[in-house]
Amino acid sequence: MAEHEHVRVAVIGSGFGGLGAAVRLRRAGITDFVVLERRDSVGGTWRDNSYPGCACDVPSHLYSFSFAPNPDWPRNFSGQEHIRAYLERVADTFGLRPHIRFDSEVLQARWDAEELRWEVETRSGTLTADMLVSATGPLSDPMIPDIPGLDGFTGKVFHSAQWDHDYDLRGKRVAVIGTGASAIQIIPEIQPVVGKLTVFQRTPAWVMPRMDREISRFERRLHAAVPPTRALRRQLLWIIREFQVGAFTKHPAQLGLVEKLAKHHMTKVVKDPVLRAKLTPDYRIGCKRILLSNTYYPALVRPNVDVVASGLKEVRGNTLVAADGTEAEVDAVIFGTGFHVTDMPIAQRITGADGTTLAEAWKDGMEALRGSTAAGFPNFMTVIGPNTGLGNSSMILIIEAQLNYLVDYLRQLDTLTTAGAGRAALDARPEAVRAWNDRVQERMKRTVWTTGGCRSWYLDANGRNTTVWPGTTGEFRRVTRRVDLAEYRVLRVPDRTRRQAADTAGAAR
Repeated sequence: MAEHEHVRVAVIGSGFGGLGAAVRLRRAGITDFVVLERRDSVGGTWRDNSYPGCACDVPSHLYSFSFAPNPDWPRNFSGQEHIRAYLERVADTFGLRPHIRFDSEVLQARWDAEELRWEVETRSGTLTADMLVSATGPLSDPMIPDIPGLDGFTGKVFHSAQWDHDYDLRGKRVAVIGTGASAIQIIPEIQPVVGKLTVFQRTPAWVMPRMDREISRFERRLHAAVPPTRALRRQLLWIIREFQVGAFTKHPAQLGLVEKLAKHHMTKVVKDPVLRAKLTPDYRIGCKRILLSNTYYPALVRPNVDVVASGLKEVRGNTLVAADGTEAEVDAVIFGTGFHVTDMPIAQRITGADGTTLAEAWKDGMEALRGSTAAGFPNFMTVIGPNTGLGNSSMILIIEAQLNYLVDYLRQLDTLTTAGAGRAALDARPEAVRAWNDRVQERMKRTVWTTGGCRSWYLDANGRNTTVWPGTTGEFRRVTRRVDLAEYRVLRVPDRTRRQAADTAGAAR
């Protein structure tokens, strides 16, 4: 990266959000941009999460860009290696690699109020940008809880998103901490090879059958030869999920039937009443993320598996001690404990107009106008920002909606710059941000995530749901179609040539 390079747009991250932003910018005729990637390859969370069994729980034909359809998905729910390969192809097909700066982790980004631009410091150099887009995603920074005594453990310790492929689990005594989306994929994969597997379950999850199958060669050929069939498949998958939203957001009682299906799914396999009691949630399905697996319960009933219905409390040497006093001596600990979602580390590195970091601005909870822009951070946008997450559909739909908002944001800046006396910037009005988030939180009161009786990673430290969108993806697309200038303050800096002419004229007088 050249010293003091200036670009119109700097995008942080090269996962779905970052690559999608790059494609959308190019399609809008904007080529003066860079994508800043901290690793040496693209893919984001689908590069980092390479643990055994890693796969998506959204059907592949919906979990892909509308502008980059893939007729050759091998399964209904494709694995990590296929999704990562898809993202690599997107980078190549749309000519994005010249724009990507690898090994360029963003260390600091500061808003220059005089020049109306961002100063960005990375590990590979510095640059300035008119617009800064954070596309790091909420599932990018692993979270390992602070467990007393863990630093004294002499065995192997790693997080599911930092899998150590050089460590041989065969015959080992292994503990998996957590029973979330990653853990239920890992457990069936490692159970047959480990000597003993102890699962520390703080809260049981609702698990539904995974309706997965191989997509036949005929289907793939058909989708390639007749694109409307591929589009129809995607449309049907989308419609089904749109119809489900009402049960999550307005009528959680309707989810009772789904609970019965989940219980039947478990009881078909888990015959031991003691184990069944451990695995049965006491909250409404949907309150926490619904998990999909056909192999999780069969793995748990194997003789080399113990389920501890309690969270990990402390570590004594190589012995793990649960909150209920259960002990297990192990050789390796695998944390499936999720990510920093409501306290994303990137927020500590972004400093706004008044010298406040985004983390400080969000200390009482994340909030952004239309899930995209924050007051006091001009010309800054976050992809998959506050209250944009989904409980039942594809995040790619949300990402594409936000990218439409990004392009219109830049169009508005162009119009303002042409009409005014110099470059312009937009800063979300605090009252607009507050009004938007008040409406979101009011709607949240009826949702299963609030009324379901659980404590989930959707909630921040104050118990407020700042992650999930309480509506359909169609509605979100509508509310992010255009930038409403009434929701923003317009900032200006005079054109440099005009300033110099004015200074010269003033000196002459």
